[in-house]
Amino acid sequence: MRIVNLSSGSDGNVTYIEDENNKILLDVGLSCTETTKRLEMIGVKPSEITSIIVSHEHSDHIKGIDIFSSKYNTPVYAHKKVWVGLDDKFKKVAIKNRKLFDGQFQFEDLIITPFEVPHDVKCYGFSFEKGSSKISVVTDLGHTNDQILQAIRGSQLVYLEANYDRNMLLSGTKYPLSLKRRIDGPNGHLSNKASGDAIEFLAKTGTRQIVLSHLSKENNTPALAYNSISKQLEKVDIVEGKDIKIDVATTNPGAIFRLK
Repeated sequence: MRIVNLSSGSDGNVTYIEDENNKILLDVGLSCTETTKRLEMIGVKPSEITSIIVSHEHSDHIKGIDIFSSKYNTPVYAHKKVWVGLDDKFKKVAIKNRKLFDGQFQFEDLIITPFEVPHDVKCYGFSFEKGSSKISVVTDLGHTNDQILQAIRGSQLVYLEANYDRNMLLSGTKYPLSLKRRIDGPNGHLSNKASGDAIEFLAKTGTRQIVLSHLSKENNTPALAYNSISKQLEKVDIVEGKDIKIDVATTNPGAIFRLK
């Protein structure tokens, strides 16, 4: 499998996953034109995309789907509970390309396991498994729980939200108090501290690569997320670069990871 995040954050989220038989986009939160440019940067033609999978209905995850699917006749997969919020947003996705799932599904020998995450709309994270390889993508969640951690356990690679630094969020003046409470609430986003707690579990259960994802422009920075989480892990004798590797996703295309 090959996976690369093409954009991460409130400006738009797109992740590309590939194996021998499938070329998948998980969310298309950029315009069709911009998504096409970024695919071509990694040598992929938009017409080669075999499916789009949707995590949830927020615009930073679906912005380009309607036009992309219409232009390239691409099937769009979403949980049946997510489709409730998509029908009025996807005017151009052909009926034949509207695909529902309600549990684990697969494309040939690539097994895709969705799991619900706590957000202010119906939202899902995903694990992708092929043979002994497993990757997981988990963003847009207010907190983790045993169900989520068990779903991603055993992943060699995890894209995990680290949306905000709590001090920056609460002391900043740009956001109204109601929005701060939403972000910091149980159905909002994952803080650096909460992300670090999850990474501790993952490091102790075999994960060796983390990509911090969906960082807020206003309430976090790549350096702050990386440094604060690395220091948090050091306190429990987990050393970044030795016991686990941590990268940070941005609005620019990131590193390409390959799993055999």
